[in-house]
Amino acid sequence: MTGKESRVRSALLAAGRAFVLSFASIVGSVTLFVLAVTSIAFVLLGVGLVTTPWVLEAVRAHANQRRLLAATWSDVRIPVPYRHFPQDLRTGFTGQVERTTLMLKDPATWRDLRWLLTDMTAGYVLLTLSFGLLAYPVEGLVLAAGLWRVFEDSTYWYGFVPVGDQWTGLAAAALGIAIFHVGLWASRPLLRLHFVLARSALAPAPQQELALRIDRLTETRHEAVDTAASELRRIERDLHDGAQARLVAMGMSLGTIEALVEKDPAQAKKLLAAARASSAEALTELRDLVRGIHPPVLAERGLGDAVRALAMRMPVESEVGVELTGRAGAPVESAAYFAVSETLTNVVKHADADRVWVDVHHAEGMLRISVTDNGRGGAAVGAGSGLSGIERRLGTFDGVLAVSSPAGGPTMVTMEIPCALS
Repeated sequence: MTGKESRVRSALLAAGRAFVLSFASIVGSVTLFVLAVTSIAFVLLGVGLVTTPWVLEAVRAHANQRRLLAATWSDVRIPVPYRHFPQDLRTGFTGQVERTTLMLKDPATWRDLRWLLTDMTAGYVLLTLSFGLLAYPVEGLVLAAGLWRVFEDSTYWYGFVPVGDQWTGLAAAALGIAIFHVGLWASRPLLRLHFVLARSALAPAPQQELALRIDRLTETRHEAVDTAASELRRIERDLHDGAQARLVAMGMSLGTIEALVEKDPAQAKKLLAAARASSAEALTELRDLVRGIHPPVLAERGLGDAVRALAMRMPVESEVGVELTGRAGAPVESAAYFAVSETLTNVVKHADADRVWVDVHHAEGMLRISVTDNGRGGAAVGAGSGLSGIERRLGTFDGVLAVSSPAGGPTMVTMEIPCALS
């Protein structure tokens, strides 16, 4: 493909994306802004206490979807600065009041509302320009092809060209071609500018971002300590209930064999065969336990091959793409591996998918992993969900998790961990 063909293709792709996104920008943002303002206004009447958390969760999902598209379409990273709800949040009406209060106290909520205003105005204009510069020239060509005859008795303005005869129709076509060439160069930057504008509205101020970062790191430090303690208890329990119990039983069997070896050799042989089988099972359990702590393929061959090995064991068709020029640190590789493993497990358990795609690459100091399936969708990060555990695991390394999972699918889980490759 030549450079010109590549430029045309990328410009048309950006224009198509802008066209689709413009509907979400004008319809989604306007609807959610009206609902959010109305619901907040009704808080004093009591009705808003019930509706506000649901509406603001929808606003956050809308904003998170834009964050995901910004990262995947234009490589613009927008932080997710929402405060986490406490684990002991009550249920019922009292819980709704607490949830509403916490969400309204969160500065990110008001930034979301500011972004909705920006998105439905300046953001929509940028999207319209992005696809309009490539779509509007079609009208100029149609006018030159004969549509100008409709306007013989009146003047029709195409841009600044008054169209009324064949010559002005050709002038309109020339203007359309000029606009099309401008669009080839401007469509992608305009789409990126839309996401940059969204980042300016959604991202917290540097001081707020630093405070959030400190709070987040403090929280993830405690979570890492709790996770390590929980993992240690799991290992102890697995050893006690599995391999240790088998080894104890095998020791007792060997004692019995020692007593029977002269009196009843046939029975001793049977017990010896059972002890051999028990030792093999204990060895298998120990290998599985070691694999659960740190898989050998991860240590020996790196994250890419370890993810491929995970995908090969999937009961659904899978496709893995890896673009890594080196290896990340062992803790980062381990966190990324188990995050992918948990995500794939969720796909098998809940997605009802028959195909999954995994993409692993590193760019601009960031390890990015996306897991996409063609299942039924509806996945969400929330208390008690498997995705929440993945988010906590990544948070230990200042990583982020974004989920796009509309009802009916597909589901795309994107993970990012800042790290360097060696």
